[in-house]
Amino acid sequence: MTTTRTENSATSRLAARSLTLAYDDRTVVHELDLAVPDGCVTVIVGPNACGKSTTLRALGRLLKPAGGSVLLDGTELSRIPTRTIARSVGLLPQTPVAPEAITVSDLVARGRQPHQRWWQQWSDDDERAVTEAMERTDVTALGDRPVDELSGGQRQRVWIAMALAQDTDLLLLDEPTTYLDIAHQVEVLDLVRRLAAPAADGTRGRTVVTVLHDLNQAARYADHLVAMKEGRIVAEGRPGDVVTAGLVREVFGLEAVVVPDPVTGSPLVVPGAPWAPAPPLRRKGSPT
Repeated sequence: MTTTRTENSATSRLAARSLTLAYDDRTVVHELDLAVPDGCVTVIVGPNACGKSTTLRALGRLLKPAGGSVLLDGTELSRIPTRTIARSVGLLPQTPVAPEAITVSDLVARGRQPHQRWWQQWSDDDERAVTEAMERTDVTALGDRPVDELSGGQRQRVWIAMALAQDTDLLLLDEPTTYLDIAHQVEVLDLVRRLAAPAADGTRGRTVVTVLHDLNQAARYADHLVAMKEGRIVAEGRPGDVVTAGLVREVFGLEAVVVPDPVTGSPLVVPGAPWAPAPPLRRKGSPT
């Protein structure tokens, strides 16, 4: 397996060092090194069961490393109080579960818990963050409805709203476009791009790390693309540098042609047949 890393001079508040992750005695991620560029959208791609969602869970301290460490501002996550982490890192897992009968507004408001104190349960800042998060994800009209009565796509947008209401500098999203139709997928990913964009005053945008299944969406929306296979990083860098026919063959086992996207100019993967190694040459006169 080859490994390609392109030059990246960005700073990194969130990083993994020799990170090994396991479930019981089964190792899923092997000594992974990753520096997440600040103020950028980093997208992790790879085939099923390659370790990409497991890596994201470790970055959000949902999974304890079997070896190595995850660092936030140079300090191991295991040494940082949970509330402190929750004010800096927001995480939307792949299959979140809402409390029974909770309404949309109440669920989104739970994103504000890390910012509250016993002497101040709700503030104008909390109200502003919840209102803005619901508007950005187009769920304001659903505010009084129970979450368990919503469609899969509506529920996904509500969970994203809760993550946005947490108002953290770093946001981790595990397959945020699951259950969404193509229009809402584009809306969510456009929102992700806006979150990472610098503000009008030049202030750096949020740092976003997301797992996506669609390689073309990843190439379109990522500033930094990380391709994984069998628990290891095969390539990382700018999509235009790392998304090649060779990478698609190596990581996904698929022959493909990579052309410029006619809308954005980003790499566009046109899939072909599943790749298979050429059969060995048979010597003349050998038995069939």
